[in-house]
Amino acid sequence: MFCYQCEQTAKGSGCTSWGVCGKSPEVADLQDLLIYITKGISMYAHRARQLGVKDSEIDVFVVEALFTTITNVNFDEVRMEKAIRRAGEIKSKARDLYENAAQKAGQKPEKLAGPAEYIPPGSRDDLIRDGEKVNPESFAEKRGEVIQGLHDLVLFSLKGSAAYLDHAVVLGVEDDDVYGFFHEFLDFLSRENFTVDELFGRVLDAGKWNIRVMELLDEANTGTYGHPEPTKVKVTPVKGKAILVSGHDLKDLEILLKQSEGKGINIYTHGEMLPCLAYPELKKYPHLAGNYGSAWQNQREEFDEFPGSILMTTNCIQKPKDSYINRIFTTGLVAWPGVNHIGKDKDFSPVIDSALSQAGFTEDGPEKYITVGFGRNAVLSAAETVIELVKSGKIRHFFLIGGCDGAKPGRSYYTDLAKMVPEDCIILTLACGKYRFNKLDFGDIEGLPRLLDVGQCNDAYSAVKIAMALADAFETDVNSLPLSMVLSWYEQKAICILLSLLYLGIRNIRIGPTLPAFVKPEVLNVLQEKFNLMPVTTPGEDLKAILG
Repeated sequence: MFCYQCEQTAKGSGCTSWGVCGKSPEVADLQDLLIYITKGISMYAHRARQLGVKDSEIDVFVVEALFTTITNVNFDEVRMEKAIRRAGEIKSKARDLYENAAQKAGQKPEKLAGPAEYIPPGSRDDLIRDGEKVNPESFAEKRGEVIQGLHDLVLFSLKGSAAYLDHAVVLGVEDDDVYGFFHEFLDFLSRENFTVDELFGRVLDAGKWNIRVMELLDEANTGTYGHPEPTKVKVTPVKGKAILVSGHDLKDLEILLKQSEGKGINIYTHGEMLPCLAYPELKKYPHLAGNYGSAWQNQREEFDEFPGSILMTTNCIQKPKDSYINRIFTTGLVAWPGVNHIGKDKDFSPVIDSALSQAGFTEDGPEKYITVGFGRNAVLSAAETVIELVKSGKIRHFFLIGGCDGAKPGRSYYTDLAKMVPEDCIILTLACGKYRFNKLDFGDIEGLPRLLDVGQCNDAYSAVKIAMALADAFETDVNSLPLSMVLSWYEQKAICILLSLLYLGIRNIRIGPTLPAFVKPEVLNVLQEKFNLMPVTTPGEDLKAILG
């Protein structure tokens, strides 16, 4: 195996014997093979689309295949093999679609090679061996590290965008042009050879398309559940039976809330599900009791202590402990060997029954609250106040401190930086990186909280909209605002967000705690030259550089 798609990759260069995330070498190889075959699907689907022919099943499968391979989603060899077998069937369908379309158009179909002609062998062992031949390291031997790193920068961005699009599709929001984008880019990435300039062009284009994807997800979430509104959230337990929901998927939470009504069970959010408590159509359920725990990397300890059942939606799962493996459940694309999986019927009865069989919380915890729900609608509704506070000198600077959290040493940087931000500055935060400091009391400025939780990682869209609205109000651009972005990254969704920010021309972004292993020095030099993208240093040094 060779995997370097997450921030915690071994030795900062790549996992080669076992994934730091818990991914086995076999699963890693199967995931690489799934991506390889998926490129073949898109080679046919892209050409069919150029002839005006498309297929929804093919479109959705490609998105799900990309999502399945991002960090902390699917760790199950059996599920991965099934996905590859299905990919083979979908590729045959895409080939027939293209060849029939070409014939109807009076054209001779292209004879496509590489991923398009690959046929999965019969045994899983053979699949694994084939996967070893198509991992990033094997391609880097042919193309060179810089070219392969740029290829993977684009590919990993597609994976992150696919995760966001999948959530939107679940809620019935799609854009045919976006499916076309995935096919076009995967067709491009199926090539044997590239130039640096070609790949750099695709890097920023991937960021452009991801903005559209985040826009779709924002439309899906707010159109279904209303715009988030500032909401006090209890972060200590309530006496009674309990279910903990982690991951990202709003729809799964809604279904569970409906199925558990009247059963005497309190539902708690965990990790990136915290922002769900600010959506009007979700927080209306009285048994949505609050938030328990913190970010994904602490789940083994927090799930162990939680006295109820646990539902994992989408990504962020870690290897479960034996103490709770019988009361944790997965649904959607997320999977771990030996963990009970809830299928597409979304019958959460096993989760509910498990919660009823557990002790639950025997008493109320001491009351503690935090406030969430400062999406763009909430912040922009107070825009006049914010603008006046800036003009009067009461707000000196805005800091966006957020992103993906992780367990690797060095992430205390974000806690220390937030604590050091002067009292005349506002902190915007989003994603699970907020847990590094979101339970601290930062006070307010003239009634405006100094800490504004914008939402999930995909709500970077909201943060950008806020920044652009402020820039318009001050008749300037985002780079001229008193705004600094200090981001933490862990997996591929953070990559596509970064590329979106670069596409928008936003400069002076700080990123950490370490730089991606696939961004080679030659590539970093270009990004620094064009955008002044820089690694974090120390909280004190960075704060001094920002504020002077």
